[in-house]
Amino acid sequence: MDKIALSAENLTKIYSKDNSSTKNILALNKFNLQVKKGEIFGLLGPNGAGKTTFINILAGTVIKTSGKANVWGFDLDENPRQVRANIGIVPQEINFDPFFSPRKLLELQAGFYGVKQSDRITDSILETVSLIKQADAYTRSLSGGMKRRLLIAKAMVHQPPILFLDEPTAGVDVELRQNLWSNVKKLNKLGVTIFLTTHNLNEAQEMCDRIGIINKGNLVALDTTQKLLDRIESKKIKFKVKNSNQFEKIKLDGVKFVKNASEIIAIYDRSRFRFDQIIDAVKNNAEILDISTDEGDLEDIFLQVTNR
Repeated sequence: MDKIALSAENLTKIYSKDNSSTKNILALNKFNLQVKKGEIFGLLGPNGAGKTTFINILAGTVIKTSGKANVWGFDLDENPRQVRANIGIVPQEINFDPFFSPRKLLELQAGFYGVKQSDRITDSILETVSLIKQADAYTRSLSGGMKRRLLIAKAMVHQPPILFLDEPTAGVDVELRQNLWSNVKKLNKLGVTIFLTTHNLNEAQEMCDRIGIINKGNLVALDTTQKLLDRIESKKIKFKVKNSNQFEKIKLDGVKFVKNASEIIAIYDRSRFRFDQIIDAVKNNAEILDISTDEGDLEDIFLQVTNR
């Protein structure tokens, strides 16, 4: 049996407005989840779905309404300090003093967590996030990518076994994103369990071992990334054609054909039709120059389970 890093059982959070039950907001609705030790787990969902509420409950900044949560073997109600000691949270916003150096920031953060001077591993953490050369520079002089890595370093000063990344690549460029994920994978190989929330579905598809999708406080899908992708029933074939004058003659019951400039796109149920059937239907009425296929991606599943 896989060891569990964190779990939630019937976790519920209701925000009330003006102490009126008619204006209550159900942020988490009997939320159940288990994350395995050593995995990279992704929690996806639209804005307001409950992702950040879940993280904030574990962090102690939001009080749950009911249910249970357990982190690294510690119950949230019985051992809240131990729960917080076993997680590190990387926020979306940059939140450090621009006039401190990375080394001073990490030392200060370690002090907040009560880490003894002899137990601090500041330089080791800076090495891990590739900031040792900038250890004594002002943080205001760091690039955007370096600042993001410094946020990860801050979350690691007390050596937590679980790292939460809340929308870590929102608004960052491609190079910065790739660099950040390289560092996250490095931490995961060192044994750190990664819990990721993101709106970037391609990112989640590439990074995560398992994915949960939350919508309006409810967990609507949970499986390995590959099994979620296997749920996709429709498939697309794109045909680049020399002429499509006979487009209206391209017909096959159960297949939708769409004309887009010099392309013809066939959308069909992979369980009902063979690849060659689709090709025959097109080539009999148009000269095919090129063919490409689209198996679907996590975005299709996301839209499907959130009814969007």
